[in-house]
Amino acid sequence: MSIEIKEVQTKKDLKKFVRFATELYKDNPYFCPPLEFDELNTLNPKKNPAFETCDHIFFLAYKNGKVVGRIAGIINRLANEAWKVKKLRFGWVDFIDDLEVSKALFDAVKEWGKGKGMEVLNGPVGFTDFDHQGLMLEGFEENSPMASLYNYEYYIKHFEAYGLTKEVDWIEFKITPPHDIPERMERVARLVMSKYHVKVDKVGSVKELKEKYGYSYMDVIDEAYRPLYNYSPLSDKQKRYYADMYFPMVNFDFVSIVTNEHDEVVGVGVGMPNISDVLRKCKGKLFPFGFIRILRALKAQKMNAFDLLLIAVRPDYQNKGVNSLFFYDQIPYFNKYGIKQVETTSILETNSKNIANYELFDKVQHKKRRAYVLNI
Repeated sequence: MSIEIKEVQTKKDLKKFVRFATELYKDNPYFCPPLEFDELNTLNPKKNPAFETCDHIFFLAYKNGKVVGRIAGIINRLANEAWKVKKLRFGWVDFIDDLEVSKALFDAVKEWGKGKGMEVLNGPVGFTDFDHQGLMLEGFEENSPMASLYNYEYYIKHFEAYGLTKEVDWIEFKITPPHDIPERMERVARLVMSKYHVKVDKVGSVKELKEKYGYSYMDVIDEAYRPLYNYSPLSDKQKRYYADMYFPMVNFDFVSIVTNEHDEVVGVGVGMPNISDVLRKCKGKLFPFGFIRILRALKAQKMNAFDLLLIAVRPDYQNKGVNSLFFYDQIPYFNKYGIKQVETTSILETNSKNIANYELFDKVQHKKRRAYVLNI
């Protein structure tokens, strides 16, 4: 039976698109289902301001009348202009282990992108850096955090069979937090605070964060990330969108805001409990009981595993040791909450500054992921 590729055009189709991955991985103990509500909003042009600067298309693959794959095609006009490229992004790509299925999906996106003048197929990436990106190459038997992409190992052969090749790799570390702040880190942190007149300001809620700093912390994240691979500059609407999506979820003990003597935000560090087990139990659904379970996990007073989401320092404060303040602030909280394991977000293998943040910790590189490209 031949493969049939259909464009997603209705709400019903979009729900099939979102739910396909959860169904494909239902028996996988490492996959973390996304929150279906958030996923639908992310893929909704009426909800996600990324669509204002992105062209898109979503495809489903059918075989014998059953959904067997999905893929999103994205043209981020803002990012292409910033990087002077004509890239066609692909993301939300999942499929059964059938080379005909993956080829049909890649072909459909490629032909769509070529028709719009694109020259390079690139992925898996999303609309922006705040979406999942990077095909997993190592770490298939490691727990997948909510903020990371997970895939079966067979995806690699499908990508390579299609002719996709490496553009960049990311690595991730699993860290055992120390009981005490390392002496060298504490010395550097105190020196940095004294020399550059900076401090860590703790806020207790989203309301307090907005009252003190508005959305200026998102400006810092945007500026800090701009030199990184494929980064798409954020509009003011996107900054508010991501801030309002993520910050209400966090325990503010795990938010470190670094400010200077003018009370300007010059650095941001954010993390959250690993809630993968809870999301698996509720299969990514808020109701009927998912919301309560997720809220309890996010607000837990004791936890074993923790995910570092981001560290960002304003460019004029980089290379001054400001990063040490995040760990200087967070290590006591790791111990307060009984955290035994901390997982970093993806770090570009060439980002020596970020990798250096973890040189004083007991760690192991446990995951690796890749962005691929293909001239079309």
